[in-house]
Amino acid sequence: MDAKKKQGRYDRIYKQLEQLMPTCSNPESRMNTIIAVLHHKMDYYFWTGFYFLNQGELQVKMYQGPVACMQLAKDTGVCWEGINTRKPVLVKNVEEFPGHIACDGRSKSEVVVPLFDPEDNLLGVLDIDSDQLNAFDEVDEQNLVKILQLIWG
Repeated sequence: MDAKKKQGRYDRIYKQLEQLMPTCSNPESRMNTIIAVLHHKMDYYFWTGFYFLNQGELQVKMYQGPVACMQLAKDTGVCWEGINTRKPVLVKNVEEFPGHIACDGRSKSEVVVPLFDPEDNLLGVLDIDSDQLNAFDEVDEQNLVKILQLIWG
């Protein structure tokens, strides 16, 4: 998808989520809604969900798509890279990422965005996989960071 079309779709998604968020103040309900909207509106998304830190472990919480790895090996893979750097991670080809964790062999590219609470505590990551190579770029990264801010807004 070209950048202009992708940005337009994210703009529409953001407006939809901005209207939905005030209907419930529960952060987990908001996260579930964000996942559902993103997963069903972005046709190149294959798996969409959150991994949360739990006593030093990174465990799946809520998601849409095929069955997920329930717990990710510590300090391995794209999600842990996002946790350890506290920054978004774009991977154009997961086969080229050292230590990539293949929860589903159909996954070809990935974007991970750290999730912080309002006090800047790192809670986990939003993880999105695509079954297409080079599916994600800076447009995805920037918009996903913006969308996650709606959880606490």
